[in-house]
Amino acid sequence: MLRLERVTGKNVWDILKLRVSDEQRSFVAGNDVSIIEAYTAITGNGYAFPFGLYAGETPVGFLMIGFDTDDFWDDAPPVAKGNYNLWRLMIDQRFQGQGYGTEAVRLALEFIKTRPCGEAEFCWLSYEPDNKTAAQLYRSFGFAETGEMDGEELIAVLPL
Repeated sequence: MLRLERVTGKNVWDILKLRVSDEQRSFVAGNDVSIIEAYTAITGNGYAFPFGLYAGETPVGFLMIGFDTDDFWDDAPPVAKGNYNLWRLMIDQRFQGQGYGTEAVRLALEFIKTRPCGEAEFCWLSYEPDNKTAAQLYRSFGFAETGEMDGEELIAVLPL
């Protein structure tokens, strides 16, 4: 059974050791970059919730949820304003293909439905157009592409 654990000073080094395969590196930022982005979002009056994904006591992945925009996000897509987003999701290459990605999205949506930052209309996310595995996973939860882009990534939304 998978569980979320907030990234803290106690587990950050374990989370930083997690890696995707070389072929997947263009699909997701490293966990170091994600944790830095979480910190800068929070210091810029934004919201970020970085979590380690644990199977028992074993870290198997990383997940980050955001809400709204922060003071430094100049080119945020319109859907970002006042909505939650599944900002990052990665499963370590050693643990892929075991259902952890599906379970992670389920846990992320459960967390979002607690409305930690208040009400919102959507949960949104973005992914590289070539990442067919991610597209299929997110579609299975009801996320639908909007035709809009966040930089080079496709945006998909799920009504809450």
